[in-house]
Amino acid sequence: MKLLRYGARGAEKPAMIDVNGTIRDLSGHIDDLVGDTLSDHSFAKLRNIDPTSLPEVDASTRIAACVGNVGKFVCVGLNYADHAAESGMDLPDEPVIFFKATSSIMGANDDVEIPRNSVKTDWEVELGVIIGKEAKYITKADALGHVAGYCVINDLSERDFQLHRSGQWVKGKSADTFGPIGPWLVTRDEVPDPQNLKMYLEVNGHRYQDGSTKTMHFDVATIIAHLSHFMSLQPGDVISTGTPPGVGMGQKPETYLKRGDSIVLEIEGLGCQRQLVGESK
Repeated sequence: MKLLRYGARGAEKPAMIDVNGTIRDLSGHIDDLVGDTLSDHSFAKLRNIDPTSLPEVDASTRIAACVGNVGKFVCVGLNYADHAAESGMDLPDEPVIFFKATSSIMGANDDVEIPRNSVKTDWEVELGVIIGKEAKYITKADALGHVAGYCVINDLSERDFQLHRSGQWVKGKSADTFGPIGPWLVTRDEVPDPQNLKMYLEVNGHRYQDGSTKTMHFDVATIIAHLSHFMSLQPGDVISTGTPPGVGMGQKPETYLKRGDSIVLEIEGLGCQRQLVGESK
């Protein structure tokens, strides 16, 4: 299934995509895509619904983040060999973990805001993993069974804040609008191999990133199992798994986002994001 949330901020409703690409409202069956509604049991019930029996949603409606009430927004750094090289950093011996503030989360096609005093706002297309079942001290073999589904994430980053403003990377990762998630949550049964997904990102029509999850340093199962030994993962938690090469910091000369830019990013089978760039409000 392809599940999503739609509507104005603070009034989002759950929905699914039917075989014709039409958005169908699910609010008569679940309140939202949060917590226990992301379980295998809940998804089994949703699969039994005839999509044509559901109200159709206007295609022009706002698409929100594909999961609500996110408890943790966990990210993995330097998880593609070529990206580590363009960043001038060595590949890590175990996953490099950092967090984005959940207040950065927004819809896939909402406008991106360049933060005040920013000089190096950058882009990163990433595979997102949404947890559907609590994971605590689990093995790699069991890890994917704890996944509700997958999505597209743009891990927007302010490199000057991230690398030169002291402390952890979170300062450069957490500005409002720096976490577009979606457009869809694609359930794990429709993604049999998360390590074989093509992905790209373009700015103003120029393709900067063109990669595949095949080249991840640590695969999805390894990441989930590793995290579960340091913190419990709860339904609705989101993991962003790293980016392939082609970020603005790695260009020669370095290239960063500016007002009026257009960003398009897509991961095979998971949908496309389209964002316009403006200034912070």
